[in-house]
Amino acid sequence: MDTLSGFTRPIQICDVTVDTKRQNRKISYAVRTPSSAMGSNDPDKLVAKADKLTKLSLTRWSADWKSATVLYEQAANAFRVARQYENAKEAFEKASKGQEMISSPWDAAKHMESAAALAKELRKWSEVADFYRRASELYFECGRSQPASDALAKGARALEEADPDGAIQLYADACSILEEDNREQMAFDLYRAATNVYIKVEKYADAATFMLKLGLAADKSNATNSQFKAYLSAIVIFLYAHDFKEAEKCYNDCSQIDAFLSSDQYRCASKLLSAYSEGDVEEIKRVAQSSTISHLDNAIIKLARKLPTGDVSSLKTDTKEVEEPLDENDLT
Repeated sequence: MDTLSGFTRPIQICDVTVDTKRQNRKISYAVRTPSSAMGSNDPDKLVAKADKLTKLSLTRWSADWKSATVLYEQAANAFRVARQYENAKEAFEKASKGQEMISSPWDAAKHMESAAALAKELRKWSEVADFYRRASELYFECGRSQPASDALAKGARALEEADPDGAIQLYADACSILEEDNREQMAFDLYRAATNVYIKVEKYADAATFMLKLGLAADKSNATNSQFKAYLSAIVIFLYAHDFKEAEKCYNDCSQIDAFLSSDQYRCASKLLSAYSEGDVEEIKRVAQSSTISHLDNAIIKLARKLPTGDVSSLKTDTKEVEEPLDENDLT
């Protein structure tokens, strides 16, 4: 600060050499730094200025959302760089609203995703779900089903550990969006992800159900390999849960598909169920190590490698024919 010159703001001292016929002289002079350059990048001030632009007053009869949105975006990025995540999240929320107000739902969705990512950093899980859902809705307004589904999937992945049930619901909704747009094939990984979450929380019946939904989606997409893997996976899950009756029912239902009967997955499932029916533990373990099982998803392979999980001796069926007792009064 130069107090002698009378300046109250920072100044820059510049040296200029002046050549004349008589002498060389160095002249120093001061340049005042514009006050507008100071604090122009202060995110708090940017937000405050933007807020004023969106509020009506006696001198402002309409909100200037276009100018305000630019300021909110600048503030959000500045807060994020400064690792002030709470402030950054709120600024991105306001920027998203601003983009909505100026009829730009795509950019509004992008900002909402940024807010969701920051909510994840702050471990505010309910906001994570809400923001990704809102982003999905905004993408859907643009007529873009894939980004709408992707936003829900991002939210689901973020919630898998903290809120498994919430994650599963987001995965299910993400699948529904693609199904409604006849893009079932793009949902395969989402069905698998939801199944994995169900397995982690030991909801095996639900996990098997999601595998069968994958099988249905694969059938509509003519993806027979994925379809038959899904059928075998569902059977393995039921067996891991030691629910032989459901495994057998699933096997019988899937066997109604003619193409399945000639597949490796069908033969593998048949061998597994036969081994269970015979109470043959060693055969169960041998089939579980087969190459057909090895080509399933990792989560399913891990379950198969642990088969059998319970006592299978009670499942053993007596194949010997039981002779009917002789009725002496029946001479026919």
